[in-house]
Amino acid sequence: MTGAVSSTGPSPARLVDLAALGFDQGAHLLLRRTLRQVPAGGRVAVAGTDPALVAHLTAWCRRAGHTVSPAPPADAPVRAYVVRGAGEEDRQRGSERAGSARAGQVAERAPLHWGLAARGALVEAGGPELPFPVADRDTAWTDLAPRLYRQAAASQWDPASAIEWDTPFELPGEVESAVVQVMTYLVENEQAALVVPGRLLVQVHPHFREVLQLLAVQAADEARHVEVFTRRALLRGGAMGTSSAGGRASLATLLTEPDFSIASFLLSVLGEGSFLNLLTFLDRHAPDPVTRRISRLVRQDEARHVAFGVGHLEHRAGVDPRLRGRLRAAVERRHDVLARTAGLNRDVFDALVLLAAGSWEPAAIARGWRAVRRLQAEMDEGRRHRLSRLGFPDDEAAALSALHTRNFM
Repeated sequence: MTGAVSSTGPSPARLVDLAALGFDQGAHLLLRRTLRQVPAGGRVAVAGTDPALVAHLTAWCRRAGHTVSPAPPADAPVRAYVVRGAGEEDRQRGSERAGSARAGQVAERAPLHWGLAARGALVEAGGPELPFPVADRDTAWTDLAPRLYRQAAASQWDPASAIEWDTPFELPGEVESAVVQVMTYLVENEQAALVVPGRLLVQVHPHFREVLQLLAVQAADEARHVEVFTRRALLRGGAMGTSSAGGRASLATLLTEPDFSIASFLLSVLGEGSFLNLLTFLDRHAPDPVTRRISRLVRQDEARHVAFGVGHLEHRAGVDPRLRGRLRAAVERRHDVLARTAGLNRDVFDALVLLAAGSWEPAAIARGWRAVRRLQAEMDEGRRHRLSRLGFPDDEAAALSALHTRNFM
């Protein structure tokens, strides 16, 4: 413990009594605490009964940059005097605070030498630089990120308990096959939506931790979606449906986009935004309670993904007037790449018609066909609305929405 000030010697010394505590048992913690209470050049008197105290104290002070002198017998129980060196100040010279620890108070740019330091930490100089491509706040940030992360963390659901997989139902074979085909298509798209946030996550400087956390939860969401769509497809023991070359080509263009904002735009604003309409359609026309429950749960997650993408791009569009031109070019470039592909898997389109129809009666098929065409119109309307939020004029928003891949994602 720290005791009274000793007046022996050339200057007053603050006393620390280590009792029987040795330096092999943590005595340095008490000494360091006392040294912080005196300025560089100040003295600390060290008392204690450990036989090896002076030897261990001398070795520790040599490493820490302090000097030690034995105490004369008349100063007992003091065993030694420590003069504080400038080592502590030297260690912190050049240090800086990594912004503020409070949520949302982030630096405009996170220096690479901050590395993995916690936001708000005192960062010592001289650490390694870690190559995070996204280190500017405006490249990754949205003020929605902290709130969306809290919502995401609180909204996680367990596929084993959130869905009653053993709910009894019977479907005609062709209707079950239609469900399987749609589920197969959804798995393929969600696997792309799983990879993209994983690729984006490793680009972002950890200073913007809420964005990392949100992307990590988004990837976890997509992994869960892959699980439940696969499980529903195989629920009745059948085989998976077909995967079209055009669909895989469309998704491949998402995986090769290196820019953080453009990848978020293509995936979350256009692709997952369109999927919100698809999941609403499946909820409305699901032929069984398991499919309906899955559609509702997944839609809740996807709505959050879309909110993050739109929020981030609204923020960035407000500070970067060139962004809309880059987004437009990305849509046009992707359209040109996919111009010769077949677009939406015909088996998927027909399966959606049958689910909406509910039977093979001509009038029912006509009704199902109209429902799918209405779905496509709702997707277009949703894309135009989100593009307008990003500052695109109505006519340009309509033109860009029309160029979006026919594969929906």
